[in-house]
Amino acid sequence: KLCRLSSLFTLKESNMKLKILILVASIVNISVLSACSQEQTPRLVTKDRFVPVIGRNGMVSSREKMASQVGVDILKKGGNAVDAAVAVGFAMAVTYPQAGNIGGGGFMVIHLADENKSIAIDYREMAPAAAYRDMYLNDDGSVDNDGSKYTYRASGVPGTVAGMVHALENYGTMSLAEVVKPAYDLANDGFPMYNYLEGSLNARKDRLMQNPGASKAFFKADGSSYKYGEILMQKDLAWSLKQIMDGGKDAFYKGKIAKRIVADMEANDGLITMEDMDNYVALERPALVGDYKGHKIVTMPPPSSGGVHLIQIMNMLENDDLASKGHNSAATLHLYIEAMRQAYADRSKYLGDPDFADVPVEELTSKAYAKLIRAQIPADRARRSTDIAPALNLLAESPETTHFSVMDKDGNAVSNTYTLNFTYGNGAMAAGTGIMLNNEMDDFSAKPGTPNGYGLIGGEANSVQPKKRPLSSMTPTIVLKDDKPFFVTGSPGGSTIITVVLQSVFNVLEFDMNTMHALAAPRIHHQWLPDAVMIEEGVSKDTKDILVNMGHIIAPREMTIGSLSTIMYKEGIFYGAADIRSLDAAAIGY
Repeated sequence: KLCRLSSLFTLKESNMKLKILILVASIVNISVLSACSQEQTPRLVTKDRFVPVIGRNGMVSSREKMASQVGVDILKKGGNAVDAAVAVGFAMAVTYPQAGNIGGGGFMVIHLADENKSIAIDYREMAPAAAYRDMYLNDDGSVDNDGSKYTYRASGVPGTVAGMVHALENYGTMSLAEVVKPAYDLANDGFPMYNYLEGSLNARKDRLMQNPGASKAFFKADGSSYKYGEILMQKDLAWSLKQIMDGGKDAFYKGKIAKRIVADMEANDGLITMEDMDNYVALERPALVGDYKGHKIVTMPPPSSGGVHLIQIMNMLENDDLASKGHNSAATLHLYIEAMRQAYADRSKYLGDPDFADVPVEELTSKAYAKLIRAQIPADRARRSTDIAPALNLLAESPETTHFSVMDKDGNAVSNTYTLNFTYGNGAMAAGTGIMLNNEMDDFSAKPGTPNGYGLIGGEANSVQPKKRPLSSMTPTIVLKDDKPFFVTGSPGGSTIITVVLQSVFNVLEFDMNTMHALAAPRIHHQWLPDAVMIEEGVSKDTKDILVNMGHIIAPREMTIGSLSTIMYKEGIFYGAADIRSLDAAAIGY
């Protein structure tokens, strides 16, 4: 009561407030500190221009607010962070169909408070058994880009359902039916069309209207679009979700859903068979853990390249005093660019599915390797990417991927990134299921040395092979401080994911930003090839001029890069942020 009373005073009365506190506290024989210790009112310091969302018992941050609310409702019912994450994953298949999915795949990083243990779940899509190395090459040896992007042959075996069920059964507390029910209700009863989805559907209408399932699900019978506020119901998707609620994972991989997916594949020259569906498994892998100035960086191992190169770049810059150079100064950005340049060069040769290729994770993430390649970065000039090669011999994906982060009151945390690859995948919906099909086969190197749909170069380690998982840049990450979750982060953005996550972590650890400030700050990106720096609005002209004078090539147009969903836990308070670059994204706490 004393502290609540004191909070009513204005700043001009601060001296009087202090005197009253001392006087009253001395009368009741307690210290001023203990008098106020009961009141854990979060207070951001005056430097914070960007204010995060506050929570006391948990937090969910995602690209879509209805899905975030689903996760918070699960937490309120007593579910843990894994329960909430799985509920969000299924809900986004309904409310964010351009990337949220049960027809794609992704990666989940989990920290379990009771066991002080971090694990990674790989539910990346898998190439069908009938896939082969040169399946996307024309007779003249050129790459058939449409074949790897917009046909049924572009789809890998979906992993999302297997991954979500694995997480729930092993680390959740609620039943599958309980956590899928909110998604089922949203699909069956419908939800009001919101701004971002309305624009997204209209932007891809021509392609979606070519597929009977997608046109039926997302547009009216007369072919017109749903307008803002009108109710969008997805009855076929509701049917699929009910099958999963009642029959679990087997309903998707062995039952009626699988049969409908395979029938649609057979009718449209696709490759996925019932045997492919039945053989799919989500894999639990040891989380990749780096250390940076007293913090543990817990992230995703291959077949994601994200964790490897996040740790690699952080190792390279660990001994540079970035804070004294200044946030987004030319000196700091120069180091970012050159470190990114080397990491993406290494990615082009060494990264792939570890079950099919020897990926030198230990070497790439070692401090010794980082020291070696850091020594090659000039202090005052840019290098050319044509002069940089994968350097161990000296010692693709869509912007419409989506990410969500969850933390609960018990100290559990989940960082999850999943995708269909391109927006709405290959543009096709499996007949009778309401499930959009992915085009993840484009994330393989159709022709090693040739760029994929996002300009990324891949090597033999990421060539097409049956039952192989394509390389990814997805980088779900949890930062631990004193072995407890401190910062949870992740982003969509295809090839930019790694650098977006990197800058969010540096903004927090090096520049002491809160979660909202850390994601609001302007970003850059360099990926070796093409040799150009993408720079968002907000970096000063003077800084860009200095970078140009150093020899850096600035991309000709500004564009937003990534869309972070982040949570920080500090002194008993959850601080959530959903990227201000993304319409209808939301962090919700309670």
